[in-house]
Amino acid sequence: MKKKIAILGSTSSIGKSLLRIVEKDKKNFKIELLTANTNYKGLINQAIKFNVRNIIITDPDIFQKAKILCKKKKINVFQNFKTLKKILPKKVDYVMSAISGIGGLLPTYKLISRTKLIAIANKESIVCGWTIIKKEIMKNKTIFIPIDSEHFSIFSLLNNKDKDNIEKIYITASGGPFINIPKSKFKKIKLDDALKHPNWSMGKKITIDSATLMNKVFEVIEAKNIFDVDYKNISILTHPKSYVHTIIKFKNGLSKILIHEPDMKIPIYNSIYYEKNKELKTSPLNLKNLNSLNLQEVKKNKFPLVRLLDKLPKDSSLFETILITVNDYLVYKFLNKKINYDELISSINKILNLKEFQKFKKIKPKNIKQIYNLRDYVHLKLNTLGI
Repeated sequence: MKKKIAILGSTSSIGKSLLRIVEKDKKNFKIELLTANTNYKGLINQAIKFNVRNIIITDPDIFQKAKILCKKKKINVFQNFKTLKKILPKKVDYVMSAISGIGGLLPTYKLISRTKLIAIANKESIVCGWTIIKKEIMKNKTIFIPIDSEHFSIFSLLNNKDKDNIEKIYITASGGPFINIPKSKFKKIKLDDALKHPNWSMGKKITIDSATLMNKVFEVIEAKNIFDVDYKNISILTHPKSYVHTIIKFKNGLSKILIHEPDMKIPIYNSIYYEKNKELKTSPLNLKNLNSLNLQEVKKNKFPLVRLLDKLPKDSSLFETILITVNDYLVYKFLNKKINYDELISSINKILNLKEFQKFKKIKPKNIKQIYNLRDYVHLKLNTLGI
């Protein structure tokens, strides 16, 4: 019997990687749903190629264009996730949530009840809405697999065991394009410099987050949420080769290390073939990388955003929504050359220290509407301040 799957954000890099895996094993998969925000041509081409009858385009204007284009193609086009029970009357076997940004929170939440297993690559769902997501996962007895390479590695090492035996989790950071650049030269950093990631091929926004190490701030929050570990028990190590993804030190004196090539295909492949242990052909063990791991503690004077972790509340709060929203807002300013690299870093710290934002550290997220309302409020406030 074919495994039925759905892909949220199928035109993203993660979505495309998953489709390449499915394409090589078409006889064992049936795609029930593909979604995108604006890339309707790419989405329709995917639907035709994989014989998918249902697609969702969330942008209202683009939805109308897609609807016209699909009239004679026997493809059902929907604009939102309100009709999920119609699209997926029975639970599918696997869902990949690969939508980028905080907008992916609601779709991720909605799909939990429609699948037996959900693989989440959407950081924002886990950073901003984990308490809501976790509750829905437990309610529906849905299997959850994190797709970020660091969290998938922790998940793999723990294998639902040894959680209480964790002494310390180390996640690694390549350090992006600036790992070997002296801090004295940071004022000369240009946008093109920040977009030159040495190891990973990613979208522009996440590439900037990697350059500032804000992505690691998010990943520490994710690790804290997913594995229920205090911030004090999670550390970041810079590792330029991106060969080691996590190290876990246990209370019994043992430590475990997980390595693989910097290729997202590996966690994606292992998530869709979860519990099947299907063979994946990869490069031989890289002894050169193993003999020169160069693991070091993060130099916080060079990557000051890492210090934000010292100021986060112990428990999940609405402040994480502000953190993500402020970062998104300023990164896009940087991408549009409205601010420089130094201003990006200093503005994030300055804005997050505003009293009216600090108070949200004491408020726990109750529902998705509350998170989205706060995101909109932060955007309005930043516009009012002229930032």
